[in-house]
Amino acid sequence: MIALIWAVALGTYIYFGLVAVGASGATAIVIALVSFAGIWLLVRLRGEEAPARRRPTRRS
Repeated sequence: MIALIWAVALGTYIYFGLVAVGASGATAIVIALVSFAGIWLLVRLRGEEAPARRRPTRRS
């Protein structure tokens, strides 16, 4: 779920950034969709790591 949120947010940012600097709408949407897929995949594979488990302490 988090990967999807990151991908949508950054893909939208990239789209509007490209349109703001003068790229055509078709070029902007293609680059934004490719970026969306890449960001989603990257965050999905590398973003959610399980935290390290603590070893139980021994009581003497």
